[in-house]
Amino acid sequence: MSENQPEFSYGENYVPTRWQQFLWWLATAEQELIRSCIIDRSRYAIVGMSVMATWLFATLAWSYFFYTVTASVLAALGLGIFMGGIILTIDRSLIKGLRKTGKGMWISLLFRSLLAVCIGLFMSQPALLYLFNKEIKAQVSIDNEARKRQKRVSQDSVYAPKRAILLTEKTALEQQLNSRYQEMGRARDNFIAETDGTGGSRKIGLKNIARVKEQAYQQLDSGYQQLSGTLQPRIKVIDSTLVAIDGQMSREQAAFESLLNDGFATRIEALNNLVKNNDAVAFRYYLLVVLLVLIELMPLLSKMMLPEGSYEEKIRLREAMEKTITRSNHEREQQQKEWFNQLSFEQDQQMVKDFMEQSKPYRQSAMQDQLSAWQTVPGQSYKNLWQQFKKSLLSGQEP
Repeated sequence: MSENQPEFSYGENYVPTRWQQFLWWLATAEQELIRSCIIDRSRYAIVGMSVMATWLFATLAWSYFFYTVTASVLAALGLGIFMGGIILTIDRSLIKGLRKTGKGMWISLLFRSLLAVCIGLFMSQPALLYLFNKEIKAQVSIDNEARKRQKRVSQDSVYAPKRAILLTEKTALEQQLNSRYQEMGRARDNFIAETDGTGGSRKIGLKNIARVKEQAYQQLDSGYQQLSGTLQPRIKVIDSTLVAIDGQMSREQAAFESLLNDGFATRIEALNNLVKNNDAVAFRYYLLVVLLVLIELMPLLSKMMLPEGSYEEKIRLREAMEKTITRSNHEREQQQKEWFNQLSFEQDQQMVKDFMEQSKPYRQSAMQDQLSAWQTVPGQSYKNLWQQFKKSLLSGQEP
């Protein structure tokens, strides 16, 4: 039906398009009531479009978030759609429960705003990672290099005491060997100088003095060789231990570097470092955070900024009417049950009276039979007769 026709006369017969119905559903509007609300049709369509924008943004943001932590594009897209549906449900709940008037309105509005801000802040992180992708990649590389250096420093602090002990021991052993070698070398030089006439007695050949010096040299050489045979194995053990420690440090460093990645947490940390160290990026970062939070707040803001119209009044009146009818129906049902119970009680009471009146002759006859039987049985006490009478003839009270 054309909208140019008198709306107040034909508002109830207005047939919305599927697109309008979808937007009204997003805005949590009751179609049976809003069809006749001419002004509020477009208002709630605007609210529905704001909800749809937030929904699509949440789906894209969550899809990119899962894309950073999984290698499957389909899995990331499916999880993003799922989380976007959750955000949509939350937004529709917030809008449906939002009232501009009423008791506790400000507390409710504050709670819903805080919830929307929290969701918006978290949703803004994947979007910011996407917008600053190139800068974050460079910062991740810098941060990973810093982590490598920090790992090396921590390794040095762990292995340094053991290395220092081994190096000190090795130095002491080498100094001991060098000292004995130098002493042996001096004795050898003295012996050679004595034999070639360049030192000592100035006589060429193996004279008595040269032989004495040769013996001294040979003794020192023998002692050096013996000491070297004793200390060199220990020096080799120390060297192999130092090589093993260096190999262990290299393997640990390689294992640590293999764990370095550019996942979500790493990129978030890189983004924080980037914001901390770059004022230009920090300004745009906070500006984008505010903008993305406003996107999440957009459904609430649109609902709050748009004035109330006839639809809200219909909602209040319809809700009040349904409450009144519900209470009235409940009272009538209660009265009906009470009236039914009262009539049932009265009829049952009359039937009990009739039963007692009609059964009276039979009970009297049965009483006479019991008395006659009691008289014919000798030795039976009156007390036993009374007990039998109570059991068989007295009705007693209902428990």
